[in-house]
Order: sequence, then C-alpha cells, then structure tokens
Amino acid sequence: MIKAVLFDAYGTLYDVQSVMKKCDELYPEKGAQISQIWRQKQLDYVWIRSLMDKYADFWSLTKEALCYSLEELELQYNEEIVEEILNEYLHLNLYPEVIEAMNIFRPRKLAILSNGNLHMLNELAKNTSLDNHLDDIISVDDFKVYKPKPDAYDLTAKRLGFDKEEILFISSNGWDVAGSKSYGFTVGWLNRLHKPIDRLGIKPDYTASDLKKLAQKIINI
Repeated sequence: MIKAVLFDAYGTLYDVQSVMKKCDELYPEKGAQISQIWRQKQLDYVWIRSLMDKYADFWSLTKEALCYSLEELELQYNEEIVEEILNEYLHLNLYPEVIEAMNIFRPRKLAILSNGNLHMLNELAKNTSLDNHLDDIISVDDFKVYKPKPDAYDLTAKRLGFDKEEILFISSNGWDVAGSKSYGFTVGWLNRLHKPIDRLGIKPDYTASDLKKLAQKIINI
C-alpha cells in the first residue's frame, strides 16, 4: 500500500524552462540557449561535486551554472543581471495539472524531495500556493548529499517514518527515477517529453505523461 508520495520538484512539478522568458527579456533571442545550457550545467555541477565529495548548496551551484552559461554564449553580465535571472528560480511555473493531481493523491502524505535548498523550495512553493497542498518539503541540503546517492533517499524515508516500499517517488528525471528505484522506492516516471527510458537496467513501476494521469494510475493502490 502506498502511504506517502514524494515528488521531485524541478522538471516534475515545476517547468525549469520557464526561466527562458526572463532570459529573453535581457538577452533577446538567446533565452532558449541560456536556459538549456544552464539546466545541463546545473546538473553537471551536482554530479561532479558529488563524485568529488565537494558539497555546495544548490543555490550556489545554480548561480555558478548560470554564469557559465552566459560566458559560454559570450554574453556580458554583472551581478545585478545574474541575481535578476537567478531569482526566477523562486517563481518557476507550476505545471497546470499539478494542483488537481495533488487532490487525487490524497489522503496519502505528500512531500517534496529535491536537490534544491530549503529557502529555494519554500519560496517557490509559497509563490505558487503549492505549500497549501504539501505536508513536508525536504531538501537534500539537510543531509549534505545529492540525489541520486542512496543516502538522500534513505534519510528521507526515515524522516517520513514509512518503509521505502510504502513510498511512491515521482520524478521526470531519468537519473532520479533510476536512483530512487535502485534504492527501493516504488517509482513513478513522469515522462513529460516522451523520451525512451535510460538504459541503466532499471524501470519505473508506473509511467505517465502528466501528473494527473499518474495519480489516476495509483488511486486505489
């Protein structure tokens, strides 16, 4: 029986590419490039720092990834511009079906587990009113270890107080799906972009193209 549902935040509940609008305002016709490089470099820094055991919080990584993106594209910037774009991470667009899906998942306990730090996640949830639909917001910053390391999932399961098999973890990110399933969670893959499954020998328990459809799949489980 699924007693709790954990959600990844970025790309799963929130559209990380919604930063593109602000990037386009400041750098016309460069928004898509900035956004794509920024997101990939953000993830690269998470994984590289994890492998080096050189932890830094997600806000810092996100800022460094943004600066890298602007430099790669040879765009001029200053601290004011960086902060203006960076603050978009506190106002990302919530995917349109998320709130309705949250109501379907009830009465299970609902929480976020994200690589974002707590300030980022709390502000984002508050600014989009998602905080009214969550029981907890959990940041890996509390543990100083990034997903997909098993410790990030294990410490979260202990905090929630459920066996790992009783927790449904949902992510749109293939690496997060593989990491959480390898740990032992029941896993839902939110395949918004209709991509093939990563070839890591691990498959999710449930797959859907949006969160509402995924919620409907487990409504009686």
